[in-house]
Amino acid sequence: MAAIFKRELRSCFHGMIGAVLTAFMLASTAIYFVALNLGYGLPDFGYYTLCRTIFVLLLYIPVLTMRSFAEERHSRTDQLLLTSPVSVGGIVLGKYFALCVIFALPCLVDAGMILVLKVLGATGTSTLANFSALLCYYLMGCAAIAIGVFLSSLTENQIIAAVSGVAALLLAYMMPSLRTMFTTGSAVALALFTAIAAVLSVTAGLRSKSFTLGCLSFAGCCVALTALFLLKSSWLTEAFSAVLSALCLFTPFEEFVNSSFSIPTLVYYLTVAAVFLFFTAQGLEKRRWN
Repeated sequence: MAAIFKRELRSCFHGMIGAVLTAFMLASTAIYFVALNLGYGLPDFGYYTLCRTIFVLLLYIPVLTMRSFAEERHSRTDQLLLTSPVSVGGIVLGKYFALCVIFALPCLVDAGMILVLKVLGATGTSTLANFSALLCYYLMGCAAIAIGVFLSSLTENQIIAAVSGVAALLLAYMMPSLRTMFTTGSAVALALFTAIAAVLSVTAGLRSKSFTLGCLSFAGCCVALTALFLLKSSWLTEAFSAVLSALCLFTPFEEFVNSSFSIPTLVYYLTVAAVFLFFTAQGLEKRRWN
């Protein structure tokens, strides 16, 4: 894993992409820091700077992660990786940790900005809250990186990987607004859960190479969903709302900054990262044996 980590880190800074992306993030953060925190004397770095640079991650993360596996597949060097003595998990973690280190560089500069606020008179409580917000911001970025790495592993075209990454993060960014559209009844929830069941059934049928299993899975899901709709329709609405809440990747960070330190928020981001890294490893494992 260490060799993969060093190789990925070196490749990012061998060209211009690592330096350009780091400069891009630092410039975006510095604008809000100077204009709000220094210009108006506001000590809350998390709310006035980090929250306002979330939209920058919608472009930064996909560009950072687009080449992680897509370039390997395009240049056919993924065959060397998959046949190397390194485990699939080691390959995924090596690349992922390298990208997290690159993202940590602008975050370290952000920590310096927080110390500047401390020197200029920010209280100890405010400084601690700012560092907590920065930690949550970093974990949020690491979760987004895991999503980008997963999407990059699905294609050999870097542009497609970047565009799909932007689309996925933009959807997560807009999810709080979209969630309010599905709170009026359970019929929409039933339709969407049925669509999800269809996708899962098709996946199960393809993985098992059994058309019968796919049909039986879909029929069983439809029966269960219809029973819930007729007997406990409110459960469908609540379940769908919970699913949409889980897809709101950036909302927990905003709540974290606006309220107080929250362990569940940190666990949520660690869980998202672990889930998508697992999906990436499973996809590579399947390709290795195929």
